[in-house]
Amino acid sequence: MADTPPKPASPTTPKQGASPDPSPAAELGELSLSEWHAHIGKMTGIGFLTIARRLPALVSQAIRLAWLASPRDTVITIVLSLLAGVFTAFGLLATTGVLSALFAAGPTPDRVVAALPALVLVGAAGTLRTLTQAGAGWAQSRLDPQVSRIAEERLYGLTSQVGLAAFDDPDFHDALQRARSRGVAMADVVVGTTVNVLTAIIGILAAAGVLGVLHPVLVPLLVLAVLPDAWAAIRSARMRYTTMYALIPASRRKWIIAELLAEREAAAEVRSFTMRGFLMRMYDAVATAEQSILLSLARRQTFTKIVGEGLGGVGTALVYVALGLLLALGAMPLAVAGTAVLAIRSGQTYLANLMYATNRLYEEGLYFTDFLDFCADAEGRLRSEYPGQAPETFERITAEDVVFTYPGSGTPALQGVSIRIDRGEVIALVGENGSGKTTLAKILSGLYGPDSGSVRWDGTDLADVDPDRLRHHIAVIAQDHTRWPLTARHNISMGTDKGEAALISAAEVAGADQVVAELPHGYSTLLDRRFKDGQELSGGQWQRIAVARGFHRDAPLLICDEPTAALDARAEHALFERIRRHADGRTVLLITHRLASVRYADRIYVLDHGKVIEEGTHDRLMEVDGLYADLYGLQAAAYSA
Repeated sequence: MADTPPKPASPTTPKQGASPDPSPAAELGELSLSEWHAHIGKMTGIGFLTIARRLPALVSQAIRLAWLASPRDTVITIVLSLLAGVFTAFGLLATTGVLSALFAAGPTPDRVVAALPALVLVGAAGTLRTLTQAGAGWAQSRLDPQVSRIAEERLYGLTSQVGLAAFDDPDFHDALQRARSRGVAMADVVVGTTVNVLTAIIGILAAAGVLGVLHPVLVPLLVLAVLPDAWAAIRSARMRYTTMYALIPASRRKWIIAELLAEREAAAEVRSFTMRGFLMRMYDAVATAEQSILLSLARRQTFTKIVGEGLGGVGTALVYVALGLLLALGAMPLAVAGTAVLAIRSGQTYLANLMYATNRLYEEGLYFTDFLDFCADAEGRLRSEYPGQAPETFERITAEDVVFTYPGSGTPALQGVSIRIDRGEVIALVGENGSGKTTLAKILSGLYGPDSGSVRWDGTDLADVDPDRLRHHIAVIAQDHTRWPLTARHNISMGTDKGEAALISAAEVAGADQVVAELPHGYSTLLDRRFKDGQELSGGQWQRIAVARGFHRDAPLLICDEPTAALDARAEHALFERIRRHADGRTVLLITHRLASVRYADRIYVLDHGKVIEEGTHDRLMEVDGLYADLYGLQAAAYSA
């Protein structure tokens, strides 16, 4: 029977005293069941055979990851676990000799003396088993942090390398959320649990081998005793994973709202616009729906566990009834029966451990598989080889019939755009919001690849070159620049080491030297108030740091995307003068809404709805009297009014 999750609790009814504003409920579309059914169909067929088929693959993946982390610790863990199983079997068999001697006829002292050699063997086997288990545990504990590091480095190495367009894909975001929230954290758990599974299997084989020697009928009875627990564990794992997978969109929504309520960036507007009540209602609606689903999961899991343990008790009783019948029929000596009891207890313990470890390996392995699937998808988005050599400079950059559509969008952001940029020119891209200016700039800088068309540096198609190598020769001053929680020095140099002179020169040209001069520790000041002695900058100060960052790269192509958005009129004028001076001999692509700043550009491209509709110098475009002239006239009138 399929484990169908309950429908989310309806969040539409406001709490007592709350505003009846229905908008929070309207924002909960990500809790719809449509996302659930596809995955439920995949999960409902899971049973013992499915587990058995999938576990070898999980074990193999875990062992490969452990080997990458530390071959030595992996070998030590497995070898010592194997030896512990051997000593377990040896100790059980030696116990038969002890019991046989003790149950033999004759005076008690004589029987004890006769049992001493076997007792020594039992003690030695127990000691060696304890030592080898301790050694295996030590090696396993060493593996855990190494596996975590390897997994995290793989994940973040891919997220920082995959193409920028992936971050505009909602499916990629959901996969990344699953991989980050639990998948990568399960890497060391899966490896550790795999070792536990192998240890339990070795212990079971040891106990089963002893039971098989004592009497073959005991082995299937032993398995019967733990099958109900195995059923309960697997069913519970299926319930939990299905539910948690379905809650990913809701959890992401709750996390986003929590960030708005708790992070400094939104704190001012949350208070200015009295958003607290609205956001809390949204948070409560999502959290209440999530809570209802998790409470239902807990109820169903508890019922399953009770049924499994009840049936397990019946199975255990059958084992001991069968053992009693064998003794009554004389099919087994009393000494052998005593050893069988110990072997059964040992086997049950190992089987219980195996069921627990298998359950955990399978459940956590599902999350681990999310991590592996994400990594495989991200690696599939990467190109390993590029036939061309990234050019270090150019005489002309051309974009020809470039078409680009964001993932999930039905309308292209760029539709057949063609432009040219000659070395040493200042080229401006202008247009209203949503016209495609920034998208085109990101394609020219190699951040996006066009769906069709081409971008060339002289004769080199950028699709044939490694974008990372190309970006070393492009400097970008972005409107939405990152405020790095690093020192002022690293916010400008961005991890490069060009020396103090280059750092100071870039800061002076951008006017950032005045910002740094006011900081308590100069260039060594940490620019994040969340840390001790950290400092916060104003929007305009951050803008100057970002401009210095672009100048410090000292690349042949400088892309300025709304570089003065956070500056006042005086600072804006001064910055454009600095850019003109810095651009001497360089090529500048300027994107701005403030058209007075582009009058002296060598060529202006006017974009509208993803198309270039006008191009030329300022004077020519004014003569054409089209969109550019209209926009310029509106801004000029606003200043002269």
